[in-house]
Amino acid sequence: MLIYTTSSTVRLKYTLDLVFNGILGIDYTLTHNADDFSFYTGAKLNYSETAIGSELFIFATKLLFQKGIKSQEISVFDWGETKAFFATHPRYALPFDPFAAIFYMVTRYEEYLPHKGDAHQRFDALESLAYRKGFLQQPVVDIYAYKLRDLLQQYYPEMSFPGRRYRYISTLDIDNAWAFKEKGIIRNGGALLRSLLRFEFPKIIERLAVLMERKKDPYDTYDQLNAIQQEFNIHCIYFFLLGDYGINDKNVSATRKNFQSLIKSIADYNEVGIHPSYASNTDPGRLRMEQYRLQKIVRREIMRSRQHFLKLEFPITYRNLLDCDISDDYTMGFAAEPGFRAGTCTTYQFYDLDRESVTPLRIHPFMAMDATFKYYKKIRPEEVLGYVQPLIRSVKAVEGTFISLWHNESIGNHPPWDGWSDVYREVVRAASSS
Repeated sequence: MLIYTTSSTVRLKYTLDLVFNGILGIDYTLTHNADDFSFYTGAKLNYSETAIGSELFIFATKLLFQKGIKSQEISVFDWGETKAFFATHPRYALPFDPFAAIFYMVTRYEEYLPHKGDAHQRFDALESLAYRKGFLQQPVVDIYAYKLRDLLQQYYPEMSFPGRRYRYISTLDIDNAWAFKEKGIIRNGGALLRSLLRFEFPKIIERLAVLMERKKDPYDTYDQLNAIQQEFNIHCIYFFLLGDYGINDKNVSATRKNFQSLIKSIADYNEVGIHPSYASNTDPGRLRMEQYRLQKIVRREIMRSRQHFLKLEFPITYRNLLDCDISDDYTMGFAAEPGFRAGTCTTYQFYDLDRESVTPLRIHPFMAMDATFKYYKKIRPEEVLGYVQPLIRSVKAVEGTFISLWHNESIGNHPPWDGWSDVYREVVRAASSS
């Protein structure tokens, strides 16, 4: 396909690559010569400010031809409100610039602009354009790409698109490998003393029963997770927190032999990645140390990551990952709301807006997390599927990849996760069905 534009930029090439190569699976060629474009007899698209002939014409706004980060004027409307627009703009194929919209979403342009963070200094889902305008639950990037596909086929019926297949990936964060085991004398002793002072005798009994190996640790749900994986034949990725102990980093010490054995056993049959600690977000040296710890345990390079607490600050977090040769990150999603933070269910390369450059880091957006439903939405376990199934359907509609984020402790039916033990299986059943 031939695309006409008056000038070319890194932003434009990045966006066209994502849409045509990454989502629609076709090649394209750019031209700035209007005569060559006019005489071309194959499929073509005009992305400029002026229509040339009867070709498919997309009006180009200025975003992909700018440099720097500036506040953008954005209008959001319903498809049903476009009749009047087309009456006054009959040559326009669409009432907006889909390429600019896609670039704005996937680069997280709004997260570079001044904004108020949440309690963990994260970009708040409620402040996002997608949430405020009511399209957070839709993969608009993929929808726009498929709309372009349909328009191209209307103009050029001979065009064919290879299509893609829906995929489901289950990702699991191991923030706390065990509730009581391998915590050491000081941590267990302190917890027992606190429970005694609060007269929490059932907690004391449970902890002692686990420590004396008379009862299974409530967070030891790995056999259950494996059984679900085998039952539905799903692809799983485990992310392990290996940071030093801190207020927001409370996993088992990476020096514990049983913890290392657990990681090795999981890594034998699954992909694994590092779960960079809360503290590492402002200390790149910690990130490298934690990555090295995991590499030493599994004896292979660690190329995947997801930030603990979903701590993601643009562009610093991703630059730190690139410095550690991380190739794939799975942090892209909101803690407080399910849906599509970047507007897409397609993996894509991180674009560094500050440097105006395409990087090799691939971003894998997730759509649903157990903690979102329990701690932020505060819904009952039986209500979760009502939120997740529409997301799955929207991903299937564009043949994308649905990624869930779950934790080992939410499977264990132990406070505060009592009643949640079957939710993960039901989510996997819904997501893995054809």
